[in-house]
Amino acid sequence: MSESRHDWTKEEILDIYNKPLMELLYEAATVHRKHHDPNTVQVSTLLSIKTGGCPEDCGYCPQAARYHTDIEGNDLMTVSHVKAQALRAKASGSSRVCMGAAWRNVKDGPEFDQVLEMVRTINKLDMEVCCTLGMLTENQAKRLAEAGLYAYNHNLDTSEDYYKDVISTRAFQDRLDTIDNVRKSNVTVCSGGIIGMGEKEEDRAGMLVALASLNPQPESVPINALVAVEGTPMEDMEPIAIWDMIRMVATTRIVMPETQVRLSAGRTQMSREGQAMCFFAGANSIFAGDKLLTTPNPDVNEDMEMLKLLGLNPQKPFIKVSQPKTVEATESEFKSLNEKPKWTRPGHTIERNEEAKQKTKLTD
Repeated sequence: MSESRHDWTKEEILDIYNKPLMELLYEAATVHRKHHDPNTVQVSTLLSIKTGGCPEDCGYCPQAARYHTDIEGNDLMTVSHVKAQALRAKASGSSRVCMGAAWRNVKDGPEFDQVLEMVRTINKLDMEVCCTLGMLTENQAKRLAEAGLYAYNHNLDTSEDYYKDVISTRAFQDRLDTIDNVRKSNVTVCSGGIIGMGEKEEDRAGMLVALASLNPQPESVPINALVAVEGTPMEDMEPIAIWDMIRMVATTRIVMPETQVRLSAGRTQMSREGQAMCFFAGANSIFAGDKLLTTPNPDVNEDMEMLKLLGLNPQKPFIKVSQPKTVEATESEFKSLNEKPKWTRPGHTIERNEEAKQKTKLTD
């Protein structure tokens, strides 16, 4: 029987978040040990299969076409290139490959068919496959499931209240609707957010309320620290304190005890000691490799050295959920419907996003 609660209030979560640190750590570590192997950490590799040119205006993202960053865009990778990268990741100790494409939403057609073939290819390597491709429909989720997709990532980013101060090109409900579409397939859900974007503690609690209220709760929750990238609206944000990350990880662990908590972006700014405290507080997954889509990340060899130092072992694939079966394209039950869903465009203006859009493009 699941011990997860779905009726957390913001006030309850704030009380947990603001406990004396040692008490918070003890409680989180106790919950973690009850539901997970405390000496195992999943190592995942995040691969940007299509970089830059995104039409969204997310204030944290260097891939937004409207901002003037030094990100070099690339077209969709080939299946053979992705397979080579996956094999390299597997040899380095990763059990999951997460593929990200800078799209607003999935569109039926040759590119999506190519992504489906990437999913088939990686699943046949006996690795967990995750995708983050933007909003998607129920039929598209079922096509991904047929191909062998293990997880779909679609972050809430922040609380519903603060969301409108970060993004104006889509609505918070679009995120929830996409997660709901994923749940109509047998694909697991990966959804979390970012701290350090100027939000209040109440917003961090609000995000966790939204995630914990989902039934079932996400199998995976990434906790990201903002990486302030020059040219984005949030380029001047100060790095988040490690104590905030530790508190956020610990609170997430307590509120969602059975979830895999992912220590995600921002680890280059964290000491090994800080990361060790996050693992003690309940984080049991990291992304390895020198980049997280477009932002810096510790080298995989450094990570493996850190895990060895801490006595942590890389988690094997398909521990939480069994490996999906791959259905070949020729035998697929779910075909392209050439859908053109009308996802929300709220239309309000975010001043800092508009200011970043008007800035002169970066020069070498």
